Amino acid sequence: MSDDTSAESAEDLLDRRSVARELARFTHRTAEADGLRAAAVAVALGGAPGDRRMLLTKRPSRLRAHPGQYALPGGGVDPGESAMQACLRELHEELGIRAVAADVLGRLDDYVTRSGYVITPFVVWVGDYSSTLRPNEDEVSEVFEVTVDELDVDAQFVSIPESSRPVIRWPYRTGAIHAPTGAIVHQFREVALHGRHTRVADFEQPVFAWR
Repeated sequence: MSDDTSAESAEDLLDRRSVARELARFTHRTAEADGLRAAAVAVALGGAPGDRRMLLTKRPSRLRAHPGQYALPGGGVDPGESAMQACLRELHEELGIRAVAADVLGRLDDYVTRSGYVITPFVVWVGDYSSTLRPNEDEVSEVFEVTVDELDVDAQFVSIPESSRPVIRWPYRTGAIHAPTGAIVHQFREVALHGRHTRVADFEQPVFAWR
């Protein structure tokens, strides 16, 4: 996926060069996958120069698994494919956006969920997606284009009696998005926007996501 970066503002924290530079400085951590199902998600970045966005989806309420929840494009890794291949396939299946390995700017830490998945997040450059964005209504009820100002907010940490680990929540518009999506977005914000190599594997999910 080609994209002309000549007009990008040096102040745009979500431009391709800036994000790729910060991710190149970051050493991601992998999780032990024995007994867990492998999944991959895309932190998809693109949009008009000077107004880059991160793509976030909302799952249809009719789905059996995590209905109505916010999510990053992604899903399970199929037999015979790598996590990166799964990420790019799911990005196309869910949003109609085609990207290739050269568009992957880097990786974040694996996140192990209470429901038995190890999620590998990839940061993917999708360029000017306006003409190719075609959400699959079977998997996506709504697409949100998250601005850098919406992304660059402090996470919230909440204690719960069921766990010694704090639940992480990423405030978004009028609500808050929990882990795993909230944790992944928080780490992306810390690494890509601020150069802070914050780890999120030990942050908890809310009890309703423990199944």
